[in-house]
Amino acid sequence: MKLYSIVIVNLGQIKNIKLLKAVSRGLKQLRVTRKLTQEQVFNDTGIHVARVETATYNITISTLDALCKYYGLTLKEFFNELGS
Repeated sequence: MKLYSIVIVNLGQIKNIKLLKAVSRGLKQLRVTRKLTQEQVFNDTGIHVARVETATYNITISTLDALCKYYGLTLKEFFNELGS
């Protein structure tokens, strides 16, 4: 099996660039459609979305879940939208 977009960054940590870019685009789209700035999201959640939205940060499921809840959707809904 060839994994072109996967990089091992630390012992036991995998960074799937293609997936991170899709997630980052999805999160940015949610923020922009809700007319929120990155600063507003940070003030409300404590999460630095700038790092997440540029796909430079290997986001955890817990952080993604917190952002999804903040935007009013579930992880399942978020990933369903990514697949659309």
